[in-house]
Amino acid sequence: MARRASNNPRQIPSKACGCKRCLEEYPPAEHGERRGRRDCIGSWQARYRDLAGKQKARNFPIADGGKAAAEDFLDETRTAVRRRTYRDPERGKVLLGKWWEEFWKVEGRKGAIKTRNRKHSLWTAHIGPKWSGYKLIDLEYMALQRWLTNEVKGHRTQTQVKQLLAALLDAAIKDGERITVNPAAHLEATASKRTKHPDDLKPPTAAQYALIHAALPEYYQVILRDFAYETGMRPGEYAGLRLHCVDEDEMVAHVREILVLDKGRLCRQEAPKTEAGFRTVPLTPTAMDAIRFMKEKWKPKRTRSAVGDGYDLHTEELVFRGSRGAALNVNNLQRPWKRAITQAGVARKILDPETGRTDWWPRLYEYRHDVATRLHHAGVAEVDTRAVLGQKRGGKVTWIYTHGSEGARDRVRKALTGEGGEGSGLRAVE
Repeated sequence: MARRASNNPRQIPSKACGCKRCLEEYPPAEHGERRGRRDCIGSWQARYRDLAGKQKARNFPIADGGKAAAEDFLDETRTAVRRRTYRDPERGKVLLGKWWEEFWKVEGRKGAIKTRNRKHSLWTAHIGPKWSGYKLIDLEYMALQRWLTNEVKGHRTQTQVKQLLAALLDAAIKDGERITVNPAAHLEATASKRTKHPDDLKPPTAAQYALIHAALPEYYQVILRDFAYETGMRPGEYAGLRLHCVDEDEMVAHVREILVLDKGRLCRQEAPKTEAGFRTVPLTPTAMDAIRFMKEKWKPKRTRSAVGDGYDLHTEELVFRGSRGAALNVNNLQRPWKRAITQAGVARKILDPETGRTDWWPRLYEYRHDVATRLHHAGVAEVDTRAVLGQKRGGKVTWIYTHGSEGARDRVRKALTGEGGEGSGLRAVE
């Protein structure tokens, strides 16, 4: 083992000191008159090498312990370097905003487009404006928790913000331990979790759907009444359906990719919402008629273009399009839908107390709820319903997508009173 330097730690001359050595280093004529003194008051400097072998130094003023503090620091640091547990404190002094830029270079390429946009929006709207000017080592749990509780509104938003912030700081720990502890790891969402009223979740009745469909423009009746209502496919899935994914002989549609909005711009995504989204959807004769109508109108090509950068939509391959031939997006579907539900007299405003935004019931998405409910009442096994709808978890189909059928109250009442015939009443059993 190499010998340790005998002058480490060493005392550094000071312009404010009047000892013989400091006066020689910094003459009074240039640095002002100073009273002579016997002992030097300069700081003690401890020099060491980090894990990469780069020499570093830290100064300890006399008031902070001087030589003794420097020696203690050297002992601890040399042990940490030898055990490879050393952490450079300078690496934790980077601003959170600068660290986000490094973090996003990797995180911005992970996950689906909607997920990436959601994370970027959380940073832009919540985390960045408050904390981007703080150093990593200056972030503290209680300050973060107070901010999350008092300034971030809504249980869902709080949960997503704390998850992103925890991931951001966890990456700082992994990157050479810029910080040793993640102050966001144990943050808690304190806002009350809003439970939606069942009336806001269930789909319209068959009679209500009939009124809505009658109010739709004829062209959108083909898309919504004849296809979406029959298949339960997500809007992005049938908007991205290409002719080569339709098998007319087998009467099925293969879900392989979707169209999504990327910061307001329509984009192809090469995979559905989840891995369960890759599926084959059986088509009813009505749904097949809708596809034949679109084939006759738009003459889509059966080519298989690559997704590429995602923004070249290759509209010539799409089966379903807007009324003027452009790719379907949320706007050219929502506008006729909102007019139709209003004209049908079934529209209802729903205020989200977390965000303050107003939504409308029923949504286009309710078609999936309706299809799941119809399959459930027809006795289709849940595993098959889940496969058709592209749901990853069966419980979601059972508890969210299926709803009570019409006339359920009367049937339950008759069962309780025994009015449904012999043996139909409920009986007590031991």
